[in-house]
Amino acid sequence: MLTRRHFVMTAAALFSTPVVKPAFANTAPTRAQKAAWDAQVTPPNYDPATSNPWGLHPRFLPTRVVANDGLTPGDIHVDAVARYLYHIEEGGTAMRYGVAIGRGDLYESGTYTIRRKVEWPHWTPTRNMIEREPGLYAKYKDGMEPGPNNPLGSRALYLFVGNRDTYLRIHGSPHPRSIGGRASSGCVRMVMAHMNDLYPTVKIGSTAFLYPPEDRITAQS
Repeated sequence: MLTRRHFVMTAAALFSTPVVKPAFANTAPTRAQKAAWDAQVTPPNYDPATSNPWGLHPRFLPTRVVANDGLTPGDIHVDAVARYLYHIEEGGTAMRYGVAIGRGDLYESGTYTIRRKVEWPHWTPTRNMIEREPGLYAKYKDGMEPGPNNPLGSRALYLFVGNRDTYLRIHGSPHPRSIGGRASSGCVRMVMAHMNDLYPTVKIGSTAFLYPPEDRITAQS
C-alpha cells in the first residue's frame, strides 16, 4: 500500500533541489508549416529558464536539477503532486518541467513505454471523452487537423503498456495557463515551447513513470 509517508520519502529520494486513439488523416503539415507554427508558439528571444509570457509560477519554468543515483537516463518521471515532469539525463542530472495532469479520476498513474512520437499531431477524442462531454467533443469525432489550437499541441509522446496504446499522451497544450493544475482528460500537459525542447531528447522505448496524485495518496494513507 502506498502511503503519504512512502510517497514523500520516495519523491525526496529521487530528486533534489535545483543545481485517443491517434487519427491518421490524409493531410500532413509541411516542414515549412511546422516551422511557422513552432515560431508562433515560441516567445521572442526565448530563454527556457526565464521566458514566461504565460504567467506561470516561476517554479514551473524548465530547471536542471540533481537526480539521485540509480535512475535510468532517458526515463521520464511525473510527480503528479508537485506537477513536475523530470527527464533523467546522463551524469546524474534531470530537466524539470511544470505540467498539468488529468482532472478528477481521469489521471492514470502507472508505468508506461513511449512507443511513438509525433510533431504537430492530429487528434481524435476517445469514445469515452465523447460520451462524457458530447457538447465539447462530438464535433471532433472524425479528428482534428494539426495546428496551434489542436489539443495535442506541437508535440506528443504516446504512452503504451506493452503493445497496447493507452490513449494517454505527454503533449504540448494550447492552454499554458493550466500548467500546475488538474485540467486534462487524462494526459500530461506541457507548455508547447517547453515540450518542443523536451521532444528531441526523448527516445522511443523510454519508460515514463506517472506517480499518483495527491487525492489518491490521501485516500490510501
